[in-house]
Amino acid sequence: MNLISVLKSLSNGSVLILDTSIKQEEYCTIDLSSENPELLTIAISNPVLCQTYIDQVLEKNKAKVAFGGYLEKRNLYTSSSRFSEGKERNIHLGMDFWCAAGTRVITPIAGKVHSFKNNDDSGNYGPTIILEHTVEMVSFYTLYGHLSLESLKGFYRGKEFSKGETLATLGTPDINVNYAPHLHFQIIQVIGEFKGDYPGVCNKNDLGFYKDNCPDPNLLFKL
Repeated sequence: MNLISVLKSLSNGSVLILDTSIKQEEYCTIDLSSENPELLTIAISNPVLCQTYIDQVLEKNKAKVAFGGYLEKRNLYTSSSRFSEGKERNIHLGMDFWCAAGTRVITPIAGKVHSFKNNDDSGNYGPTIILEHTVEMVSFYTLYGHLSLESLKGFYRGKEFSKGETLATLGTPDINVNYAPHLHFQIIQVIGEFKGDYPGVCNKNDLGFYKDNCPDPNLLFKL
C-alpha cells in the first residue's frame, strides 16, 4: 500500500481538523490565488486586509472556516524576502484553514510528535508541530503551522496523540509571523533532516518533486 492509498483509506468523508463544535457545513472554500480577480486591488500580504477579505468570504457563505490553497500560486508572499531570495517561491504546498485565533486544532490521525519549533522569522510558520504516523506499514508526517505559543508547552519528542485529540490552538498574527489567523496543514512523505519545519511554498521548477512528496490533504478530508 502506498501513501495515496493510505490517505484514501483513512477518510470517510467526515475527517475534520478543527474544533468539533464547528460543523462540516460551516466550512467553505476560498481562492487566494494570483488568478482571483477579486484580489487584484487588495494587498493580500497585509494581514489586516487579508483578514477583511476572509471575513467577507465567510459572511457570504455563512461559514466559520474558509479552506483551500493546495498548489495555489499566490501573491500572499510578496512582502517577505524569504520567498524572493534565490528562486522565487509562490506555490503553496499545504491546505490552509482560515478561522479565528484560539480555535482548537484536532489530530486527524493518531500519531506521535516528530519535532516542534517556533519558526518566528518573517514570513515563516511561527509555532509549528510535526507528527509522525505509520499506517499499514507506510510512514509519513503531518505539519501544523501558525499555532499559538501555548501550543508548544509540555511538548516532547515521541509524545503520542490519538485521533480526535486536541493538538494545539491557532495563533494571533503577532505570533504566527504577520499572517491572518489560520492553520497550515501539510502532508509530507519523506521529511529528511528537517525538524520542526519543512518548506510550505515552492518554486515552479521544483513543483514536480514537492507535489509527489506532499500529496493533496483533501485526499484525507474530502471537503
